[in-house]
Parts: sequence; structure tokens; C-alpha cells
Amino acid sequence: MAISLSKNQSVSLAKESGASVTAVHIGLGWDAAKSKGLFSMFGGGSEIDLDASCVMLDGDGEVVDTIWFRKLQSSCGSVKHSGDNRTGAGEGDDEVILIDLNRVASDVEHLAFTVNSFTGQDFSKVENASVRILDQRSKELASFRLSEKGAHSALFIASLSRKGHDWTFKAHGLTSTGRTVESLLPLVIHELVE
Repeated sequence: MAISLSKNQSVSLAKESGASVTAVHIGLGWDAAKSKGLFSMFGGGSEIDLDASCVMLDGDGEVVDTIWFRKLQSSCGSVKHSGDNRTGAGEGDDEVILIDLNRVASDVEHLAFTVNSFTGQDFSKVENASVRILDQRSKELASFRLSEKGAHSALFIASLSRKGHDWTFKAHGLTSTGRTVESLLPLVIHELVE
């Protein structure tokens, strides 16, 4: 049974899976908040383009690679992004990041997962935002519901950190502002390394 994480909680992938985890699927889902009042009769919520990204960091906090809608695969080929979903429409994960843990470069100690509102709306316009991690057998290991609503337009959602041969998934849920992943780099580095 998958663990539902709260902010700052973490889980060992090997312990939760009960087997060696060689690959993971990070899925982000969200819905545009429904409009209230007179304008709700004419179509409800507006489209919100949230963008999931993955920043690969070494132990000193140096960025090794960034995977996002402008670069859908890491240089080493271990991380792949499903592509940009500009609406959040439909069921299930809206954007997916696939990671072959066996191919992640040995100098990479952290994979940070972020989300930005490229269209600039703040998270008061977003509902049902969540992130989940599944292993190579499509078994859901953990999930984290993003409950932070407010004037922020960016989130450092979660991270995967390597200790020896094990990876730990941690829920962060830290808010910030900015339309692209670059705006979150100082927060990510501070949280994971400093």
C-alpha cells in the first residue's frame, strides 16, 4: 500500500517497494480551479499551464542537468520528461518524469522535482495538485497532495536523494514565485545541500 506523505516526510524506495528499485515514474496531476459566480455558467475554470521539471544536482549543489519542457531528456539519458501538458485536463498524471536509476550519473546525488505556472496564475487557481512516485512495476510507492494554495506560482515539490545504493523520496512542498525552473534553483540548492 502506497504511503501518503506530508510535508518534510520521506520514504526509502527499497524499503517501501520490498525489492530493488531500478526505475521510477514521477507523476504530477492538477486541475484548474472552477470559477464561481456568473462566469461559471460560461465554461468554468481557465487553462493553467503548470510545468514539471527535474534538476539533477551533485553533492556540492552544482547543477548537473535540468530536464523540463525545453529539454525533455537528460544528457546521460537517465531522465525523460513526457512533454508539456498545457491544460491539466483529463484523469491521472498530467506530466510524467521517467527515471532509470541505474543510469543516473554517479556524481548526481539529488533529483529535485519542481512545478511552475508558466502562464503566471498563482496556485489559488489550482485544485487537486499532487505528485506520486511509482516503481518499475508500476506499483505506487508514495504520494504527496499539494495543499499549498496562495499567491505563489512555483513549488519545490519533492526530491530523490541517493545514499549508497538506496534512494529516498522526500516531500518538500516549498512555495516560491517564477514561471520557469530557473527561479527555483536557489531554494532547491539551499534545501538539499546547505
